[in-house]
Amino acid sequence: MSIPTAYIGIIIIWSTTPLAIKWSADGVGYLFGLTGRMVLGVSACLLLLTLFRIRLPWHQQARRTYLAAGLGLFLAMLSVYWSAQFIPSGWISVIFGLSPILTGIMATVWLTEQALTPGRLAGMLLGLGGLALIFSSGQALGPQAALGIAGVLLSAIVHSASAVAVKRIDAQLPGLVVTTGALMVAVPLYLGLFLLMEEPVPTTIPQRALVSILYLGIVGSVLGFALYFYVLRHVEATRVALITLLTPVAALLLGNGLNGELVTAEIWAGTAMILSGLVLFEYVHRLHRQC
Repeated sequence: MSIPTAYIGIIIIWSTTPLAIKWSADGVGYLFGLTGRMVLGVSACLLLLTLFRIRLPWHQQARRTYLAAGLGLFLAMLSVYWSAQFIPSGWISVIFGLSPILTGIMATVWLTEQALTPGRLAGMLLGLGGLALIFSSGQALGPQAALGIAGVLLSAIVHSASAVAVKRIDAQLPGLVVTTGALMVAVPLYLGLFLLMEEPVPTTIPQRALVSILYLGIVGSVLGFALYFYVLRHVEATRVALITLLTPVAALLLGNGLNGELVTAEIWAGTAMILSGLVLFEYVHRLHRQC
């Protein structure tokens, strides 16, 4: 596969995932949609490992990696799916645009990778300002929208912390192996929670929900991850990070066009602030260092 094709594939998958998350809960509940997706995902990953005869390591570093990635996956995705009940799907991608900034801050503290320069601090403040603007806009949708925004923000924080923890362990494992190990940790937790909450198993699954669950389980979880690591192996990390500048706008447009979600001027302004903050945090800082 060509690099541009894989790159475009990632953008498409990441842009459509928020709307698919919202649709996957239609008529079946968010917890069933989430659990079904993850069961499909781990099944597909185990099948791929078998077909390609890839061994799943179980040494100490590998187990720590699976635990860090799996707990992060469990908490982050649970927060996103719960929050998707209360906010438009496009907002999920916009708020997740803060993830590189959150990861950068945590990496500075835990990995001592880069200092928080004035440019990075300015980007962080601009991104937080955009988040505040989205919060204010969400109040018009009622108190549940504010909870939904807070839930996605929590998910982004957990996701970033999990990524830094995996980086700190540095087990040097292939991406498919890490994904499989993480899902093997997360899936029993999802199944246990599903049973604990005494969620009813739907007797019928609406077609749109079923297609969304299948899409997220196979395409979103497995193919999207494989394409990401394929591109990351052949392209500079800075260019891969540009994806987070493109997906929020695409997700907003898809939510508006396919699901009738309202996108106000305040949301566009908040999105622009978050993405501008990301540019300041990631790229202006690097240009300054090169000069």
